[in-house]
Amino acid sequence: MELPQTERPAPVTEHVEGHLEAERRVSVIGPAKRWPHLDVRELWHYREVALRLVWRDIVVRYKQTFLGVTWALLVPALTTTVYVVVFGKFAKFPHGNTAYPALTAAGVIPMQYFASALTSSSTSLVSNLPLVTKVYFPRILLPLAAVVVPLFDFLIGFAVLLVVMAVYGTWPAGPEVVFAPAFLALAIVTALGIGFLLSTFTARWRDVPYMIPVFLQILPLVSGVMYALDQVPTKWQWLFSFNPMAGVIAGWRWALLGEATPNWGQMAVSVSVAIALFTVGLAVFRSFEPRFADTI
Repeated sequence: MELPQTERPAPVTEHVEGHLEAERRVSVIGPAKRWPHLDVRELWHYREVALRLVWRDIVVRYKQTFLGVTWALLVPALTTTVYVVVFGKFAKFPHGNTAYPALTAAGVIPMQYFASALTSSSTSLVSNLPLVTKVYFPRILLPLAAVVVPLFDFLIGFAVLLVVMAVYGTWPAGPEVVFAPAFLALAIVTALGIGFLLSTFTARWRDVPYMIPVFLQILPLVSGVMYALDQVPTKWQWLFSFNPMAGVIAGWRWALLGEATPNWGQMAVSVSVAIALFTVGLAVFRSFEPRFADTI
């Protein structure tokens, strides 16, 4: 006997499609793994969240400002000018055969990126407290976005270095210019590693950000921003190599200004320290990640 229209069973294909659709909609949220790893698949899934975080921070940075993005030009320009007058004219720091303004500008640009990335990433969790406590997303996106945002200032401030290079005629001497992004990547990895650590510590101890400015005031002096690293005694060069930013600045100047070729043994030390900082920072961040909402 034929069933009424309302009682006919649904076709098998509709049941299968409905079951597959239900499976696609299921999301299983489990505890984060505590060993140092980056879940690239999850980060890609939340890529729109990351882009929103980056765009929000860029807009907020220049919203209701008098000079807007001009600050990204003025800060490195003024800093370079002060360094040239104080350390170049009066202190007469060694600069080798490269014009001191060009040498200093090439150190200021990556150092200011690192300082901005470190400061922003260290407070990335506490400054986004509503998101951390009420919405699920990979918390690692916050320090990642904080490190990406200063790249916008870096690209604008790079124009200052280009102008100084044009004035003093210090252009790249050969194909080594292609290695410049690699040294910038080294700065990013270092900033991320320390940012993971400081953001975790800041979530637990709110006085951690007060120590960062003191560290950043000393860092340019031990990174070779105001002088040529190859002009200092070799024993000090090896000591400075444990500071990854010293390797960044030495390599950056070699790639863009035709400065002395870096000591690759010292560069290997800088890269190793940067990787160690990134690994340790990621491990600590992952270890405390399940308790961020309660701790903050």
